[in-house]
Amino acid sequence: MAYLAGDIGGTKTHLSLVVEEKGKMVRVKDQKYPSQKYLNLRQIVKEFLKGESHEISKACFGIAGPVKKRKSQATNLPWLLDCDVLEKELHIEKVSLINDLEANAYGLNMLSEEEYYVLNAGDPDAKGNQAMISAGTGLGEAGIFFDGKRHTPFACEGGHVDFAPRNALEDELLRYLRKKFGHVSYERILSGPGLYNVYQFVVETKKESEDLEILKEIQSGDSPRLISEKGESGRSKACVRTLAIFISIYGSEAGNTALKMLALGGVFIGGGIAPKILGAIKRGDFLSSFQGKGRFSELLGGIPIRVVLNDNTALLGSTYYAKHVM
Repeated sequence: MAYLAGDIGGTKTHLSLVVEEKGKMVRVKDQKYPSQKYLNLRQIVKEFLKGESHEISKACFGIAGPVKKRKSQATNLPWLLDCDVLEKELHIEKVSLINDLEANAYGLNMLSEEEYYVLNAGDPDAKGNQAMISAGTGLGEAGIFFDGKRHTPFACEGGHVDFAPRNALEDELLRYLRKKFGHVSYERILSGPGLYNVYQFVVETKKESEDLEILKEIQSGDSPRLISEKGESGRSKACVRTLAIFISIYGSEAGNTALKMLALGGVFIGGGIAPKILGAIKRGDFLSSFQGKGRFSELLGGIPIRVVLNDNTALLGSTYYAKHVM
């Protein structure tokens, strides 16, 4: 039996063709595509499957956006995805769409212990709901419900809730971003574009001065990557300060997510950003911000926190969903 799995984001679309052979899942083809260069997902899938002889019985795509009635309007892409249309045009018997963070959460079932970094060991006997928060192109969040026997992921759009500042600096950041965007969600800060928003705030409000050459490089290049690299290396004080603000707010919103989901069983930090700035996360205020919830600080201190190191987790989750859930 052959399965088609996909991880669809604003930056890239990652597809994988997986065949079940003697009880094992074997990946026979794998390809990434720049999402913005295509009109829709169907165009990418047809290109991916050209010349393939495997008959695909099920396909599952994790999409960065809400899924309603088997349809999804991608959050950071001008794409409308419809399962019925995909089944008809791609000649696949069953197609499912799930939120990308839901896919990430399902993908946890396919990871080994070596594919995590333990940020907080927490209670060794921790049981209960879990949660996942992932900063990347956008900010995704998901709950993982525990029924006493197994964990079942569910999607949410928590990354788009109102940003809540905790101190005078964050008050100023909120006012700065409100002038640019009107509504300020956590995604305006905790994402790749959000990291650049924070950097602009640091530089434009003169929280830190910036070397002109570095400023031009960041403005004209891959801004999130450059800010992360120069912040981690210490080459730019403005980037160091940017990472410090970003990490503190990331930890705070991870703690908020844990409280909202009552995720006593653990919190997983996914997405592409955390592994790249792991050194800064370990040195910074992530944990103190996570736990800094007044009367609930002790409760949060017992929650295990693990950073997901495998950047294919959402794709693995789409594969898992196609095989075990559809």
